[in-house]
Amino acid sequence: MVTDQDFQIAFLGSSVGPERPPHSNSAVRDDGELLDSYSRAVIGVVDKVGPAVVHVHVKQKAAAGSRQSRPEVEGTGSGVTVTPDGFVVTNSHVVEHADSIQVSLADGTSFAAVVVGQDPATDLALLRGSGSGLPIAQLGDSDRLRVGQLAIAIGNPYGFQNTVTSGVISALSRTLRSRTGRLIENVIQTDAALNPGNSGGPLVDSHGEVIGINTAIIQYAQGICFAVPVNTARWVTMLLLKEGKVTRGFLGISGQTVPLPVRVVRYFDLPQESGVYVMNVAPGSPADKAGLKESDVVIMLSEHPTRSVDDIHRLLTADAVGKRLDLVVLRGWTQRFEMVVRPSEAPE
Repeated sequence: MVTDQDFQIAFLGSSVGPERPPHSNSAVRDDGELLDSYSRAVIGVVDKVGPAVVHVHVKQKAAAGSRQSRPEVEGTGSGVTVTPDGFVVTNSHVVEHADSIQVSLADGTSFAAVVVGQDPATDLALLRGSGSGLPIAQLGDSDRLRVGQLAIAIGNPYGFQNTVTSGVISALSRTLRSRTGRLIENVIQTDAALNPGNSGGPLVDSHGEVIGINTAIIQYAQGICFAVPVNTARWVTMLLLKEGKVTRGFLGISGQTVPLPVRVVRYFDLPQESGVYVMNVAPGSPADKAGLKESDVVIMLSEHPTRSVDDIHRLLTADAVGKRLDLVVLRGWTQRFEMVVRPSEAPE
């Protein structure tokens, strides 16, 4: 039974009802100042990063014997310049099978680019163009992100230059399946609206630092968009620059970064406050042979603390393939196990 008192409590503070105090001038000013602060933050970020956001125009020749009336297939996406001489980070799926690539900046500057390397496993690609003194974006630290903080996406959906949307970081450590079927781990989820042409553009924080590379949306869903963390992008880009590809060691697990309970950190005297929760272990994989189980938490690999999924990725380089690596895990938060794992080469 709902009483009059219940009704009154339910609507306490609502804008409906005669007892609501009228807005004072100071309250109006406070609301206006808050809106102005938010607007200034977004405007400042766009002014700082916008010049480094590019439009990526891709052409692909029609396959031999194709019945298409068009001689070429065209695609579009976004990217961000990371060096003054024309290196651009974008999505792998944007430039996949491209025969020619044209990059355009917000000021109208345009130049041809080639693919230095791609990593479909993280949906990242590095392009090289020609230029000097180009505007660049400053890269941030995605390991320091907090759920709820401001996130701003800048891109070129459908060719509309420097389209800006804003929102918040909705979640961290998501897992997303790439176009190759491989899981992209430690993904950022945001509600900053993305459109297909935003692919490859930057996700930026309130300081104007790139925190992710926009990569995907959930079709027919509202406010569920994803970006590859910039720390992953930084690591992948360096390998693409040096070797043209990313060769990885393979453990055969999927996981996500989780905080460690304070009592666990103290009891085991750990140097970190987070680890990698094992969500799945592939049968017959190196991890399976080593004795790793689902729900284990990896806290150390090869004598290095594993605070995040990115830490494991960094250690699973080509040099790790076939080598004996010490692995330390927590099981049930009460047991500490040490085991030996020999990573294999990651399957294509």
